[in-house]
Amino acid sequence: MGQVEGEVEGEADRGAGFGIAPGGLKRPGVLVAMPFDRDLIARFRETFPTARFRRASRRWFVPGTTAERRVDAWIGREMSRRDAYADDKGRDAYAFEPLESRYLAAVPEGLIVRTPYSRTVVETLRGIAPAHWDPAVRAWRVPWRAYEALKAVWPTIEEAAARNEPHAKRARRAARDPEAESERRRHRFPVPAQDPPPLGVPVETASYGVVTFEALDAEPLDAGALPAAYAPLPASGRYVWGWWRMPTFSELAEIVPAARPDDLRRGWWPATRDGIETRRRRLREAERARATRSRTAEETSQDASQDASQDTTQHASEEA
Repeated sequence: MGQVEGEVEGEADRGAGFGIAPGGLKRPGVLVAMPFDRDLIARFRETFPTARFRRASRRWFVPGTTAERRVDAWIGREMSRRDAYADDKGRDAYAFEPLESRYLAAVPEGLIVRTPYSRTVVETLRGIAPAHWDPAVRAWRVPWRAYEALKAVWPTIEEAAARNEPHAKRARRAARDPEAESERRRHRFPVPAQDPPPLGVPVETASYGVVTFEALDAEPLDAGALPAAYAPLPASGRYVWGWWRMPTFSELAEIVPAARPDDLRRGWWPATRDGIETRRRRLREAERARATRSRTAEETSQDASQDASQDTTQHASEEA
């Protein structure tokens, strides 16, 4: 009898199937929408004995000038009650079929997910509504009621976490071509002399993603003598070294992304949306890494200073 169908003008959604709308002009009060549940309706009628069901709107009318405040308080209590039941259900599901992982720990209020930083992990956990980052423990907290949702995406989280372990990153770096890494550190790239990239504007390259070229050499290159780190270039045409740097966030914000590369053969093209997003992500990761290193160095310095102060105090005390 309380099943909500359709909408009423001015209705405010309270979540989980609950809603409140103005009751009309003739009599002060509110219309209340709620999911169909016999026990829920029984509790509602016990709390609001003067409420009446209006078949035309398929909502309950609660009279009174303070009706909205009282109904909001009741809905809040019911939502808390539902969360408690959902938490019990999730806790039981975990006890019956627990996730076992070094990235997961169970605590009384739910689960703690602690992994190496991974954008995939962050985006996946953000997709679980009740999950949230807790800076106090530097980890994600997932309440018991979201256990089934976490279990469904856990393989993705665990795979991304393992891929971002320090030893896994070191292994990938060791597998890279030393010559390619050497060339990357030079910050140079062969570009067609007759069709060079614009200077000071982020463009996308086949080898290094989105970069900003700052200068071009005047002397032509021998295309056949280029380092093997670069993809084969067309034999025809003249090439020069273009010298690049990483773009800034403001530079990336000012360019209009291209729909797709216009000419892959020349090695560079106007930056695409995917290329720009990838560069933004890597710039953010680099900033976080620098901030972490700076914070660690500062904490180490503070600890050393405190240790020195304690040693001095102890030494003075011993002499006294």
